[in-house]
Amino acid sequence: MTAEAGFGYADAVRALTDALTFGINPSLDPIRAMTEEMGRPQDAFATVQVTGTNGKSSVTRLVAAMLEAHGVNTGAFTSPELHSYTERIACGGVPVSEAMFAAGIAEALEAAKRADVTPTEFEILTAAALWLFRECGVEAAVLEVGMGGRWDATSVVEPRVAVVTGVALDHTEHLGETRQEIAADKAHIIKPSSVTVLGPGTIGMERVFADHAKSVGTAAPVNVVRLGLAASPFDESQTIRYSVVTHPGAPDTSMSIDVSGRSSAYRGLELRAPEYQAANVATAVGAAEAFLGRKLDLEPLRRAVAGVTFPGRFEVLRTDPWLVADAAHNTEAAAALAKAIVAAWPDADVRPTVVLGVLNDKDAGGMVFALAPVVSGFVAVAPDSPRAIPVAELAKVIEHVTEELPDMADTVAAGIEAALASNPAGVVVTGSIRTVAEAG
Repeated sequence: MTAEAGFGYADAVRALTDALTFGINPSLDPIRAMTEEMGRPQDAFATVQVTGTNGKSSVTRLVAAMLEAHGVNTGAFTSPELHSYTERIACGGVPVSEAMFAAGIAEALEAAKRADVTPTEFEILTAAALWLFRECGVEAAVLEVGMGGRWDATSVVEPRVAVVTGVALDHTEHLGETRQEIAADKAHIIKPSSVTVLGPGTIGMERVFADHAKSVGTAAPVNVVRLGLAASPFDESQTIRYSVVTHPGAPDTSMSIDVSGRSSAYRGLELRAPEYQAANVATAVGAAEAFLGRKLDLEPLRRAVAGVTFPGRFEVLRTDPWLVADAAHNTEAAAALAKAIVAAWPDADVRPTVVLGVLNDKDAGGMVFALAPVVSGFVAVAPDSPRAIPVAELAKVIEHVTEELPDMADTVAAGIEAALASNPAGVVVTGSIRTVAEAG
């Protein structure tokens, strides 16, 4: 499995960078044409497709780990990356090598050339991932949707399990201006052969997904995930329930979760993560049960959950003082991060400083509003991205919400060092994937 002569990882990155100029393409025609030229690699394995406004990457990693733990050779496709494109494609729980990645990109580009299409970056990545999964001999691939569902390149597959983690107002310029419109777009991942699992972030939108499932002739039931005894819109046999038994009391401590799936109850699932990951664990359990068509084995499940890491999701980068990176990039994710901060720093008088860098298509004010009550202050920064909100502009947004002008720094690294020097309680870096990538 090698790239064509002379085509290496640097060439693959260059080709993907060039393809970014093609933006977003609301059509499945290019990816279909490319995969046809590649011999339909997606037919060589079963798939789980994961969409949702927040939590997609975490659920994808968790489902892949659970299936691996049950003896299924599994691939995972996530996005975006923190440091290297190779992070996006993993076989057997391990990111592919640079040589393998380059081979996949070369195959995708050659297929696009033969099909006479001009693919976007994400279409090239998706085609490459599908080809690499076939080359690796995976039996299952867990695919994180890039955006929405209707026109996303990953929707070239017919998933055995369709997962929707949640629906919030994000990417409204592409997906719609209301939760219902966004839900309708995401619902298109549900195909006639799919079992559907809806995370708790879909509350209020369940009928949109159930109606779509019915419209495409899906025979399997739609399942929902609920915290504790919260009301379910469906029969209890279609409801996956979870509760947090032991709560994390510091940034690096574990929590314990109990999950009652459709097939069995699973107690004492422990992982080192904030409480917002509990819903993702329960959603992943529902998806893994649906994929295997049976109850999960408790000990392999426990090992899988305990072993999953979440790069850039409340990731502890330093311990004395605390430095935590969380890629919250919209108001819903910022609200979840705020709860995690309260749990990790329970003393309201000893709270971290937030180093914040946000991209210009996000609601920076909403994010500041969610975080301001639970942190000691802000440092405004701008990650190295043409889409970053300029530091002075972000500082004005922070001042407007908090009525205090924040500190400012020219770089993410400088902002972190200044915040760490002035606040022994620690620092949380957040606002975008790019900001978090520059923190570690």
